[in-house]
Amino acid sequence: MSDAIKHECGVALIRLLKPLDYYHKKYGTALYGLNKLYLLMQKQHNRGQDGAGIATLKLDTQPGKRYASRRRSNASKPIKDIFDRVYRNFNDLSPEHLNDAKWLKDNLPYVGEVLMGHLRYGTHGSNRVENCHPVMRQNNWVNRNLLMAGNFNLTNVDELFGHLVKLGQSPKEKTDTVTILEKFGHFLDNEVESLFAYYKQKEYTNQEIAPLINEGIDLRSIIRRSIKKFDGGYAMIGMIGHGDAFAVRDPAGIRPAYYYHDEEIAVVASERPAIQTACNVLYQDVHELPPGHAFIIKKNGKISVEQVAVETPYTPCSFERIYFSRGTDRDIYLERKQLGSQLAKSILKAVKYDFDNTVFSFVPNTAETAFYGMMKGMEDRLNKRKKAQILELGNKITPNKLEKILNTRIRMEKIVVKDAKLRTFISEGATRDELVSHVYDVTYGIVRNHVDTLVLMDDSIVRGTTLRQSILKIVSRLRPKKIIVVSSAPQIRYPDCYGIDMSRMKDFVAFQALVALLKETGQEKLLKKTYKRCKESLTQPKKKVKNEVKALYDIFPYEKVSRKIAEIVTPKDIKPKVEVIYQTLEGLHKACPNSAGDWYFSGNYPTPGGNLVANRAFMIFMEGKNERAY
Repeated sequence: MSDAIKHECGVALIRLLKPLDYYHKKYGTALYGLNKLYLLMQKQHNRGQDGAGIATLKLDTQPGKRYASRRRSNASKPIKDIFDRVYRNFNDLSPEHLNDAKWLKDNLPYVGEVLMGHLRYGTHGSNRVENCHPVMRQNNWVNRNLLMAGNFNLTNVDELFGHLVKLGQSPKEKTDTVTILEKFGHFLDNEVESLFAYYKQKEYTNQEIAPLINEGIDLRSIIRRSIKKFDGGYAMIGMIGHGDAFAVRDPAGIRPAYYYHDEEIAVVASERPAIQTACNVLYQDVHELPPGHAFIIKKNGKISVEQVAVETPYTPCSFERIYFSRGTDRDIYLERKQLGSQLAKSILKAVKYDFDNTVFSFVPNTAETAFYGMMKGMEDRLNKRKKAQILELGNKITPNKLEKILNTRIRMEKIVVKDAKLRTFISEGATRDELVSHVYDVTYGIVRNHVDTLVLMDDSIVRGTTLRQSILKIVSRLRPKKIIVVSSAPQIRYPDCYGIDMSRMKDFVAFQALVALLKETGQEKLLKKTYKRCKESLTQPKKKVKNEVKALYDIFPYEKVSRKIAEIVTPKDIKPKVEVIYQTLEGLHKACPNSAGDWYFSGNYPTPGGNLVANRAFMIFMEGKNERAY
């Protein structure tokens, strides 16, 4: 993605199902769980570079002993910073202590059987260490201590916050993180109090009651009641002080979550390949957590997958497939190649099948897999063309003619290179813009001046600013006859409200193109009419609200919007003509058949809150504000 945006976080949860001494004897270290957590987080580092955090729990500790440890960081390399600090606790130990699992657990932090990790990409708010997960709710009762982390964004925080206030709570912040923690905490408190009252009636002593509560806590019920009113996308993990742990996924499956378990370990993560690598297991051994279900691990080691919400239509985020998740997942890799391959026909039409005078490349590196797919599609079509040319020659074929046909090649080159991030020193003005344009560099001498067309594959175009201010300026210095930018994703037209930092409608180059077309065609008054309908929608029941902005896009053909986008992203001072080719919605679903979540492209939101967010975002644009819609 040439435009940098912040997006989904990553989670990791581990429960060791054997005593720590077991791992020391079998694997040579009592820090087996900690090492696995590091691997899970490192293999998901793409999911969060604003911060990270870990927490560990020790089972069956004596009162007065520390059983929970937490470390968070917002350093430039947060995973490294956290584990450097954690492992310092063990660096100077004697071999006797380092090989004594019981001593380590009794005397040092981070040596526990339950572990969680989180990687943060903050979609809004400051980047303080306090914003990093896991978040903690503390209590003197071990089974009322709660630690949570998640990859989520809720559209109805105000509503949920109001529920907490009605319960008599005074949450310290009005954020989805605090609201979620307090929601779960409230129902955990209810469960513990109810069990305490039950056993007290049976005349158990307080000390006898504590372990009975630990065993009797109904995690499924707590989770089900906690998430009942949530509107949004989420994959959350949590652990309770006495040792129960869980992961839960939203009913539409918007945010990803996978799990694996055997007799030694249970693991949850945001991406399948992270578990495959960390646990050295096969693809088929790692399972997707079903939407609206919870993966529950009781303190006694019992594991279950329980339904906690009514499933809605399955709409997992397609951006996970296009861009966010690492391409080391087999299915995602093949889907990205297919996205590129499907565009071959449109590209060849645009270059008039002129293989000799067209150079193909990609930008940025995340578009590489789609580029491979595009090249495969090109090769298939070139081979068909060669076959037809050979058959057309018939008896007139000669070695020279055959050689000429066979020597036709696709000119695939590494043209655009991203340099190290440049510091501009100057915050405003033309000088800063000039320096920013040099974030990318190019390979000179490959594109023939005023002869070759340059085709660049990108995996998505959000704002178009990097294209306009940097990439197109740089590649125009190669003096191509024409530049064609190809997006393996469709036009991004609507805000996301489930975890991606795409909240301001005015920022989307597709929306800018829509507004420009309305003005050019004398239909600008439709903007005010849509604004009025959006405002009226705020008074309607949430389930009846529809996305009022969709009707505006329906006015213009898809290709017309693409042409206007090309005009917008073209720098004023370059000579080559610029064309933009987008993936279609139909093409997206063909390449990614199991990822129906396309609301940022189609406007079809999977929850009622999404339509409200789209309408609010349009109102904010019309009112000239620079606010978020959620």
